[in-house]
Amino acid sequence: MNLETQLDKVLYRYDELRELLATGDGSSFARLSKEFSDIEPVAAAVQALRKARADMAEAEAMLADPDMKDLAEEEFYRLKETLPGLEREVQLMLLPKDEADEKNAILEVRAGTGGEEAALFAAELFRMYERYAGLKGWRFEVMDVNDTGIGGVKEASATITGRNVFARLKFESGVHRVQRVPVTEAGGRIHTSAATVAIMPEAEEVDIQLEDKDLRFDVYRSQGSGGQSVNTTDSAVRVTHIPTGLAVACQQEKSQHKNKATAMKLLRARLYEMQRAAKDAERAANRKSQVGSGDRSERIRTYNFPQGRVTDHRINLTLYKIDDVMNGTALDEVVEALVAADQAERMAEMGEA
Repeated sequence: MNLETQLDKVLYRYDELRELLATGDGSSFARLSKEFSDIEPVAAAVQALRKARADMAEAEAMLADPDMKDLAEEEFYRLKETLPGLEREVQLMLLPKDEADEKNAILEVRAGTGGEEAALFAAELFRMYERYAGLKGWRFEVMDVNDTGIGGVKEASATITGRNVFARLKFESGVHRVQRVPVTEAGGRIHTSAATVAIMPEAEEVDIQLEDKDLRFDVYRSQGSGGQSVNTTDSAVRVTHIPTGLAVACQQEKSQHKNKATAMKLLRARLYEMQRAAKDAERAANRKSQVGSGDRSERIRTYNFPQGRVTDHRINLTLYKIDDVMNGTALDEVVEALVAADQAERMAEMGEA
């Protein structure tokens, strides 16, 4: 379907919805109102684009009139400069929406290969996202942390709440690699370690419905790094989804009830992500590439501290500002580039369709 046909369909549906809302009964009013509010800004952008095209054609016709030439020429070139931006805006609006983009996100960071150095790097990544969330005005709530006792984390999870959180962070899923000299390295050799990041849309009960018969709960004593953080009661909770074998544990809170609620939230998010991954894999079979595959085994980024650079391998982006990325202030540059690359890829596919 070419662009003009798509624009015609948008305007036709916009007029159709306006008519239905004016004359229809109340049974479908809520659904139609939602669709109308979604399509209204798209229709306005299409109308603005078509008006600009018509005005440009009119200005071009007036160039032949000696009395109007100067004025028409100025208008013609102004519109010629404006049109590409209007066309891009409309094309972006026409891209299929990811239903999860507006959801909050659940972040999971796990230490990978590299022992204690990997655990330290995982903790730094977790703090990077916490700082970034703060800069974006999002709420960052720690769900569970399994620390090493000397500054690192084996795994940590958090809920990030705010506007378009998942849309901004979904390309962060994958293996993050670090290259640097560990503080424990006497010989000054550069070590390579890794941590895995998973960004999942927060799933509501309506998204994933869990039945009691499919769940097994186990309670046990929290395992911590020692001291007062270790509970003396069986408050840690592990919940297993029997059909898939997926298990989630939480021990952050002293309350068994709170740990159970957190574990259920994590389980629901992981199951929802499994469903999304299956759909993405199906769609990806027809795609040349995928900027944000979300594959946790895919190495997506390298943080090279001796050279002060961060490289995202999917889009060949390198920034020589590693400190700014790690404190969250420059992470937006990477996020923006990934979002733009994904949009460009999807627009190209839409043009080929």
